[in-house]
Amino acid sequence: MSNLDLQQYNVRTDLALEAKEMAEQSGVAGGPIPGVVSNTFEDNGITITELEVQNEQGSNAIGKVIGNYVTLEVPALRNQDTELQDRVATQFAKYFETFLQRVGVGKTARVLIVGLGNWNVTPDALGPLVVENIMVTRHFFELMPDQVSPGYRAVSAVAPGVLGITGIESSEIVHGIVEKTKPDAIIAIDALASRSLERVNTTIQIADIGIHPGSGIGNKRKGLTKEILGIPVIAIGVPTVVYASTIVNSALELMRGHMAANKADNNQVFGLMNQMDESERLQLVKEVLNPIGHDLLVTPKEIDQFIEDIANIIASGLNAALHEAVDTDNVAAYTH
Repeated sequence: MSNLDLQQYNVRTDLALEAKEMAEQSGVAGGPIPGVVSNTFEDNGITITELEVQNEQGSNAIGKVIGNYVTLEVPALRNQDTELQDRVATQFAKYFETFLQRVGVGKTARVLIVGLGNWNVTPDALGPLVVENIMVTRHFFELMPDQVSPGYRAVSAVAPGVLGITGIESSEIVHGIVEKTKPDAIIAIDALASRSLERVNTTIQIADIGIHPGSGIGNKRKGLTKEILGIPVIAIGVPTVVYASTIVNSALELMRGHMAANKADNNQVFGLMNQMDESERLQLVKEVLNPIGHDLLVTPKEIDQFIEDIANIIASGLNAALHEAVDTDNVAAYTH
């Protein structure tokens, strides 16, 4: 287990589920990964995976921080089915409520929502779009507390931008806001990178381990975590991009599968590639693409609509999970 090395993957996926899959596919683990417990089930078109990294052994094995992760995979979201979007928002709200309880965030605790990302770049605009649709209430508690109806909590929200726009690290901006407004918890939302085309814009990950802006594209900087900020940080992420090298590697695998299904002798075409495992093939593809600058970050052409839809789903789910007065079983009314 100690020989397992996922370093070549660490800039291509932010999803704990995918990191676990890669560790299993490597064959080094030889079965279940010690220190990593997961449970997957389906609920009416929504595949839910609950994953817990229990100790350092599990953390080192899959390259993810010790903590709890929940992934909601909904491939049919690409069909823009309004009824399905409402069900996903409801399911998301219920799971998010369990995360609030797990990290000790009570029903009246003050929450700061941080929408990370660049609002000028569509695949990176998830955080700011969610902030636009959040039910912000802190100012009512500050200015007219006696007029706030029961069932609401103080929620504030900010989209701090990115270093290239502001010249300030997102974590520094958030740290200053935390010191001034003193929230009890932070919810950080960010766009992620995936290794799977199928999961782009169709998957939501919730984690109780905080977030590191830019980590999915190899841009590792100071993150938003409980250790840094002193209060619990729940991370929400959606993969919106995938590396070109991953797409090429997936295409090669599909071609091999197609030829094998049609009983063709693919050794004549692929030769030594048939003897390589996935990590070796991917490394070869990256060695070819990187020197010529073609290992690009890719997003679907329909990203404009996808990003708005999934931002509305997350915002609606958060509104329902954070405010008791909002019906968790009917979040459709709170979708903008």
